[in-house]
Amino acid sequence: MSTEMRIRRAVEDDIPQLQILIDASVRALQAEDYSASQIDHALQTVFGVDRLLIADGTYFVVQARTPAAAPNDSTSRWVIAGCGGWSRRKKLYGGDAWTEQRIELLDPKADAAKIRAFFIAPEWARMGVGSQILQACEDAAFAESFRRFEMGATLTGVKLFAARGYSEQERILLDIGGGESIQVVRMEKQIS
Repeated sequence: MSTEMRIRRAVEDDIPQLQILIDASVRALQAEDYSASQIDHALQTVFGVDRLLIADGTYFVVQARTPAAAPNDSTSRWVIAGCGGWSRRKKLYGGDAWTEQRIELLDPKADAAKIRAFFIAPEWARMGVGSQILQACEDAAFAESFRRFEMGATLTGVKLFAARGYSEQERILLDIGGGESIQVVRMEKQIS
C-alpha cells in the first residue's frame, strides 16, 4: 500500500514544524557526512528556515498521510515529510540566520535559478519526497523562464541531485562559525 502525499507552498504557519523537521533531518540524515560539531554549528548559521523563500512563494512542503494506529482507527493525519524550494534571488544557501543575505533578483535569461534548502524528515527519507519537491521547483522556475538551475548541495544531497541530472561544478568550504566549516557542492543543470 502506497503512502498518500501532496505538495503545496509553505506558509508562515508552517515555520515551527519546519524548524523541528530541519533539526531532525540534519541530525539524522547528515551524520555520515558531517561531524556532530559541524551539524550543531550549521544548524545555528546556515541550515534553517528562510522566511524570504516562503514570502516569495517559492518554498514547498510535501505532506504525507500517516497510517491510522489500528485497522478500525480513522485518526490518520497529515504531517510535513519534507521541504525545499527555489529562488529567483542571488542567495545560494542559508536560512534566516545566515549572514550572506543576497536578495537581488536574478535575470532568467542570464542567471540560474537557485535550488534551495531541501530537508526531508528521517522517517520519510528515500520515499520520493525530495524528488517530488525538486520537480515542483524546476517546474515553477521553468514557468518563470529560467532554463538553468544551480544549488549548493550538502554532501548528503549530492546523490539525489546527481540522479536528477545535476552535475558537480565545484566544492566549496563554507565557514559556519566556531572554527568549523562544512563542504558543500555547487551543482548545475540546464533544461532546453
